[in-house]
Order: sequence, then structure tokens, then C-alpha cells
Amino acid sequence: MASQTRPADETAARLPLFYRDPQPLSSVAHASWRLKDGDASFAADAPYVPIVVGELAAASRDYPVVFAAGDAQPIAVLGLERRNLFVAAGRWNSETYVPAYVRRYPFGYIATTDPDGFALALDAGSDRVAQSGEEGVPLFEDGKPAELTKQALAFCGAFQSEAKATRAFADALKEQGLLIDRRADATLPDGRKLGLDGFQIVDAEKLSGLPDEIVLEWHNNGYLAWVHFHLASLDRFAALLNRQALVDTVARSSQSVGSEDVSHSEASDAAGADASKIAETRKD
Repeated sequence: MASQTRPADETAARLPLFYRDPQPLSSVAHASWRLKDGDASFAADAPYVPIVVGELAAASRDYPVVFAAGDAQPIAVLGLERRNLFVAAGRWNSETYVPAYVRRYPFGYIATTDPDGFALALDAGSDRVAQSGEEGVPLFEDGKPAELTKQALAFCGAFQSEAKATRAFADALKEQGLLIDRRADATLPDGRKLGLDGFQIVDAEKLSGLPDEIVLEWHNNGYLAWVHFHLASLDRFAALLNRQALVDTVARSSQSVGSEDVSHSEASDAAGADASKIAETRKD
């Protein structure tokens, strides 16, 4: 039986991907809370993650970028089953781009009663959160946001602005009728079948038929470039399949040699969680 993965499932979930107990930060309720060091283990089982338009160029170099069926949220595909092929032993591969959604965790924004309002939030369910004790970096000092919290507020604010631009881009694609349903099926060397469905891509033929005035508008506002980054990224599906086959081969080799360490995690390095911009530069 083929293993089926659906990007649309997480989009429709009640809680955002990764978050278990997001709470708006308060200098009273969270006065003694601290944030401990951590790694990317929380993302190890995520086969996809949402991205924003400001990082489309960077993400498209390493991952297939598709659109979730329904709301057309751009998504970076990280695996063909319920695992992230770019995280090993808690470390994100250093040769690939780390999406902003991952780097901002366990912080985030949560909607307020104001229709356009958002407040900085923290996932109280994260293993990095210490509600008491001295381990970790404080979130508040003398009743005011500590430097860590200020940085998180700036990063999440920038992410939220990019999210609005991303929503406008996705709505434009839907308005022009450019998105079509697609699925990806693959058979690994061991005969195991994998499948990815619930996503959409831009129809290149429909794109070529856009009215001249829309093409000019999209050229000026950046939409056209973002579409081409998406289309170019689809070639990364082949690399993703090869990565899946390699991971499976290494796993079988590890099992056969028992305690001998042949884990592919040696090729992975930790991803920095304190980046100051949405689209970080990939290491050469």
C-alpha cells in the first residue's frame, strides 16, 4: 500500500503545525518563564511546512514548493511520507535552507479580538519552555520584555507582514484560475510506494495565456518571479525521491551492522534559530 501524505491536512488543523499550547505572552503570567536551548527535533515528523513569499527564492533551491489545496498556502515539501528528510538526530541539514516558520518556533503570533490585531505568543507545550528554575534565557526582566523576546517580536512581526503578502499572492493565483490539482507518486528501489496528494501547482499553459495587463502587473509587483520560482522548484521532486531512497538505504545498513554507527546524521548540522530576517542566505 502506498504511504499517503496530504499537505492540506495540516492547513485545516485546529492548531498550527508544531504548536501544542500557544499562549499570548504576558509579563505577569510568564514573568518567570525561560527558554532553553533546543534543536529541530520538533520538525522531524513534518513532511511539509508553510513558507511566505519573501523566502520563495531561497526555498525553491532546495525543496519542491507547491500550494495547499483549498487556501493555496505555499508549502515547502520536506518528505514523501510522515517524516522530514532534512532533519536527522535533531539537526537540520546545514546545506539546505531552513524555512522561517521553523526558525520562529516556539514563538508565533496569535490573533486578538481586534480583527487586524496579533499578539506575540509562545508554545507552552514546547520542550524548550521552562516555567520555573534558572535554566535558559529569561523572557522578561524587571517586568519588561527581555532581548530574546524583543527579537522574537521583530521576527514574528516581519513574518506576519510577509504572510499578508503571501495571502494576496495566493488569492491572485486563484482569481486567475492558474492552480490545478496534482499528486506525486513514487516507487522506491525496495518496492515501497509513496504518494503525496492534496496539493496544487501553477498550470504553465494557463500562465502563458494570461492577459498582457496582468503579466505587466505581476512583473512589476513580483508575482511573476514568484510563480517562476515555484515552477522551477518542481524539479526538486526528483532530488527528494533520491534523498528518500538514500535515507532508507542508510537505515537498513544501520540495522544490519547493529551498534556500528553509519548514521547519515553526520552530514547534518544544527539550524540556527535566531535568524534576523525571513529569507536567510543558504550556506555555500
